[in-house]
Amino acid sequence: MFTQELIHNPDLLPQNRVGYQLALKNYALFSIIDEKNVIVVCQEHLGVAFDFISKQEFIEDVVLVDESSYERLYNKFIELRADLQMSELASEKQTELDSEDEISLTEFLKTSSDILTSEESAPIIRFVNSLFYQAIKKKASDIHIELHEYKGEIRYRIDGVLIKHIELDKKIMALIISRIKIISELDISEKRIPQDGRTSIKLGGKTLDIRVSVLPTFYGERVTMRILMQSEDIPTLENLGISPAIKDKLHELSQNSHGMILVTGPTGSGKSTTLHSLLQKIEDPNKNIITVEDPVEYKSDKINQIQVNNKVGLTFASGLRSILRQDPDIIMVGEIRDSETAQIATQAALTGHLVLSTLHTNRAHSAINRLVDMGLERFLISSSLLGVMAQRLVRKLCDECKCEDEIAEIHLSKFEIADDTKVYKAVGCKHCNFTGYSGREAIAELFLMNKEVIVALKNEVDDSELENIALKDGMITLKVQLKNMIKNGTTSLDEALRIGLH
Repeated sequence: MFTQELIHNPDLLPQNRVGYQLALKNYALFSIIDEKNVIVVCQEHLGVAFDFISKQEFIEDVVLVDESSYERLYNKFIELRADLQMSELASEKQTELDSEDEISLTEFLKTSSDILTSEESAPIIRFVNSLFYQAIKKKASDIHIELHEYKGEIRYRIDGVLIKHIELDKKIMALIISRIKIISELDISEKRIPQDGRTSIKLGGKTLDIRVSVLPTFYGERVTMRILMQSEDIPTLENLGISPAIKDKLHELSQNSHGMILVTGPTGSGKSTTLHSLLQKIEDPNKNIITVEDPVEYKSDKINQIQVNNKVGLTFASGLRSILRQDPDIIMVGEIRDSETAQIATQAALTGHLVLSTLHTNRAHSAINRLVDMGLERFLISSSLLGVMAQRLVRKLCDECKCEDEIAEIHLSKFEIADDTKVYKAVGCKHCNFTGYSGREAIAELFLMNKEVIVALKNEVDDSELENIALKDGMITLKVQLKNMIKNGTTSLDEALRIGLH
């Protein structure tokens, strides 16, 4: 069924746009089957659809399809409609909105209706709905709304980089922020202090949680919204791009009944996603898996998840203490931020629990001395730690538009790459949304606690010594993997500089 034809071929539509919307509302879907124009209906909405069709003068045949086929087609229709609405909103001239418009927004209550099927006509509501829809469509992880002196700007974080979406008048931006506050159940009259909230949206029959943070700045309030995905959206370790050797070793480590596995890297390097991917792989009905996270980024029906709430004293440390009284088999701590959490996590790993967590270090072997700095004894680390994986997410060049980077080739020697190596740079085209990059790939290095490391930990040992031991054991560093991506034309020299491993 080629629903795209509906938009590009007006002959397939009812006589006007209103007719198309009305047909969709009455569950009559115009499509093409075997090169023939038809009206598609399903058993569930058969009465409504036939009542509508009987009052019209359509010449197309009516085809009854199964529920799943109909639902896929219906969701495609409402996505196309949302695309049209977004195009209209973007092309509309920004007009002055009086105070009555702002007051009227406060009367809208939070609803669970699907934003794609919503019939709300208020322009601000439609615009906010379209922001969420476009963010999901472009696979953005965050939406940033910020105010400057004379204008407002909305940006999406796509593949780890902020990309400008649209500029708007400050008065309109204020209304958009008010609408976001309303659906997040925040105080719209309070503009002097930071506020945090959450909201849920339904998109194509799928529910998504949005974490909202409002921060007062010099020119007005700034809003950042993090899109929290469902468990079915968690990519597998294979899909992340992690090498088969590391993936297999990581899975082998996760089969231990006790011990601690750490994933390290800077913010936005995909640490939480990797841990959840690992949890999905080792999840078992016979195991009690409990997590404590801030925030809960992937909701799952198969594991018990605790949301950190500092306002009521529910921290990583206090949550971890409570988890230990719940007879867990596997514990995931969102992040080890302080010595108290580190101590409890280590004790849990020593007393028969498998503990997964993240830590902020640039390299895998650096986690050892980071834990020492947090106050852990070296003998406790050597007894509890199984392994540490450091990772980065590297943007991949768009294959449709990348071209040779002759300027960068002059500087290859600084990166220990042969001068005659052909490297590529980002250009930008419609296939990659004019960014020059399409998707990301994870690179990772795995530091294992072997006998040599345990012996070295009995004495003072620095990061370089630990790295040498790991290299002897066969660890392939992040730097080497990044260089290989440059030489293979998978990524650019500019991206390598952004990652910062040179």
